[in-house]
Formats: sequence, C-alpha cells, structure tokens
Amino acid sequence: MLDAAATPQTDAQVENVLEVNNIEVIYNHVILVLKGVSLNVPKGGITALLGGNGAGKTTTLKAISGLLASERGEVTKGSIKYRGADIAHADPAETVKKGVVQVMEGRHCFEHLTVEENLLTGAYTRTDGSGAIAADLEMVYDYFPRLRERRKSQAGYTSGGEQQMCAVGRALMSKPETILLDEPSMGLAPQLVEQIFDIVKTINEKEGVTFLLAEQNTNVALRFAHYGYILESGRVVMDGPAADLRENQDVKEFYLGMSDEGRKSFRDVRSYRRRKRWLS
Repeated sequence: MLDAAATPQTDAQVENVLEVNNIEVIYNHVILVLKGVSLNVPKGGITALLGGNGAGKTTTLKAISGLLASERGEVTKGSIKYRGADIAHADPAETVKKGVVQVMEGRHCFEHLTVEENLLTGAYTRTDGSGAIAADLEMVYDYFPRLRERRKSQAGYTSGGEQQMCAVGRALMSKPETILLDEPSMGLAPQLVEQIFDIVKTINEKEGVTFLLAEQNTNVALRFAHYGYILESGRVVMDGPAADLRENQDVKEFYLGMSDEGRKSFRDVRSYRRRKRWLS
C-alpha cells in the first residue's frame, strides 16, 4: 500500500465527511464479500473506488447508502460514519436526508415517467419550497442541456447516455452533499464517458458536491479523481493520490495494461495477475 502519511487523506486540515473503518459485509449470513475495508472521503473531493468486476466496489457503496438489506446483506463488523454519525445500519431514507445519495449501477430510471418527472422524484424529500426546486431543475438542465431537449420524453425511450445524465441529475435534485456514483461509464461510448466525467468534475468544482465513485475504467477515473482506492477480492490493496497511482508501476502494468516498455498484450497482463506483489 502506498504511504498514506504524506497524502491529503490524512492531513489534519482536511475534513473527511465519510469514514469507513474496517468493515466486513456478509450476504445471506454466509458469504463474506468485504474483508476489512477502510477508506476516507474528504469534503469537496472526488474519490475513486477502483477494481475489476466482483472486487467489492458496489457492495461498499451499498453499505454506505444502506441498500444492502434489500439484497440480504449486512455490515457485520466495523463502522461507517458520516460527519461523525454512525450510518452503518441507518435507514436509507435517513441517509438521503443527511445528504448522501447513491446513483445506482445501470442508471435505473423510472422508464414510464418523463425525463422531467424522473428529475423531480429526486426532490421528493425536500422541504425548501417549489421555488428552490424549480431553480435546481434549471441548474440540472444547464449541466445537462440534452435533458432539457428531452424533458417531455419518456425516460425508457432515451439513450443510455441520456439515462445516465438523468440519474445523476435526479441525484442532484435531492440537493446532496455527497453522491455515491456506481459505474458511470458502464455501457457508454468513450465520448459519452468523457462527457459524463467532465460534468461530474464541473459539479464538484462549482457546486462543492463530494463524489465517491466506483469505476472499472481505471484510466478515466484516475484522470478525474483526486484520490483512489484499489479493491481486490473485498480488500483494499492499494491507495494514494490519483496522480501517484497513475504513475505507480503496478497500477500501470496491471490495471492500465502499460509498462516501461509500452502497452502490454492481454496474455502478458493475464500472466502478471499471478504474481501481484501485494498478494505475495
């Protein structure tokens, strides 16, 4: 693991809004999925949770947002604290009221509703009046002009990219402090992936929204994130500032398919998997 002592994550001046400490998650009372995962999410930053399919990224996000119970999962050890309050076993609706919203993998729009109706469902828990909600709806349309064009279209008939924009916009309508973004690049063309991440970066910078994003596309995630954690088999195997991870030889060789000699073939990368230094 990279030396975290010199990173912003442990700097006394950085306020961590979310602290996950040594959690274990079990499904169906028998399947151990997370095995002592710890991470910090600083206020106003973009933190990336990286790793392949089945590494435990989505489970980590659902443990934070309180959505494990719907899949017969539970946090059995460790703690999850948001602004100092324990949320490991909190009701998901209460977690949303605290300012933590998850954008699920696969977008999950209400297909029978229009794009605008989908966006307005995100404001369901708000009590600050219709004027504030209307202003935020305009803000979402400013970030996602395509949604303004499709506002009256049934969400189920929009493209994958438009549905991803709708899902992120719906999360913004809840006026969150922190968004848990699960696999935003899944199923999207590279150009759309860049567009989505550019918008996430702009929202982070202009609105001060904190992001914890789970992503298999290590290359794009490390270009936009400030800090990253790499998961494998339910454990954090490496972490550090995104710029350091991009230059780390293990990350370049295995996760980015690169080495000092250039891009490696799939066969070489597959062989490398059997000799990862952090597993030896």
